[in-house]
Amino acid sequence: MATPLQAFPSDGYTARWQTWDGNGDETVTLRWENEGWTALGEVTREAVSYVIRLSPMWQVRQFLLFRDQSEPDLWLGTDGAGRWGEVNGAHRPDLDGCTDIDLGCTPFTNTLPIRRLQLDVGDAAEVTAAMIDVETLGVVPVQQRYEHHGERRWRYANLTSGFETDFSVDDYGLVQDYPDAFRRM
Repeated sequence: MATPLQAFPSDGYTARWQTWDGNGDETVTLRWENEGWTALGEVTREAVSYVIRLSPMWQVRQFLLFRDQSEPDLWLGTDGAGRWGEVNGAHRPDLDGCTDIDLGCTPFTNTLPIRRLQLDVGDAAEVTAAMIDVETLGVVPVQQRYEHHGERRWRYANLTSGFETDFSVDDYGLVQDYPDAFRRM
């Protein structure tokens, strides 16, 4: 049976992480608006901001990345059925089938599949995520695996690169400590 995750407060929620080496931090604020969740993130080390718009069931609908402009440097949207496009309407067939967004500069994006999948302890699932390089704005699909090991313990594996790590989450499904990368403030 899945360990139920606590519902976020209707008036919003803010979480903060610091990089393991202390050279950067992130603040993400979640707000319920327009019948879905909006995540607003500020990442100091990479000097980027992002917006992820989600359905009530934590399905990604839109992603915007800002580096040094008031307009997004990268805008991606999905129709909810796995078809992805850019702000100008250009279809991105290379991203079709992706269910999640992955930004290596933040632990927050691990929360998206954790909340959406609601796996029972002992279960695992594979997802395809759009991995975004914030420096080059490159976006590639990657195969990932999430395993629910214990009440608040997860294993993440990037099946494309071979990277794996175990981490803990809080009652909301937000990463607490991501070894050698991030820790909750």
